[in-house]
Amino acid sequence: MNNHAARAVVICGFGFIVLGLNGATVAKMSDADILAREAMEQENLSKAVRCMEILEVELNVDQFGEECVAEGHIEHSPRVPDGKDGLLRYFAAQLERFPEMHGDIKRAGADGDLVWMHIHFKATPESDGNAGMHIFRMENGKFAEHWGVGQPVVKSTLHDNSMF
Repeated sequence: MNNHAARAVVICGFGFIVLGLNGATVAKMSDADILAREAMEQENLSKAVRCMEILEVELNVDQFGEECVAEGHIEHSPRVPDGKDGLLRYFAAQLERFPEMHGDIKRAGADGDLVWMHIHFKATPESDGNAGMHIFRMENGKFAEHWGVGQPVVKSTLHDNSMF
């Protein structure tokens, strides 16, 4: 089973048992392991949120690259180049094209080394923008890998629910 396969966590006595996809026991976590995992997840989440603020609120691509992107960054979005340099060139070009771009994190969470964010991104203040879901694999407090999907925000829907 790879590191990113879905797992179930079952409460069992004084700890947790982590089950793999096929139901096989992967590990029993002690209270100390659980606390360490929760601390790592909170650190990853806090750092990821701060990094998105640097990029999509403060609009500082250089600081983002220095503090937030791992050297061997792996990109899965089809329109963003792979690697740290490609990612930074992409965002520098986006910022040049849209100097008032802005991202607003609506919700975020962490699971192990993965952090996810639901973001309302606007290239210009007057645009309706896009709803985006991003998953980042964190490594030593930096974005090491990214998966993202998005869709335009629409004015009307088949229901009364917001996209956010």
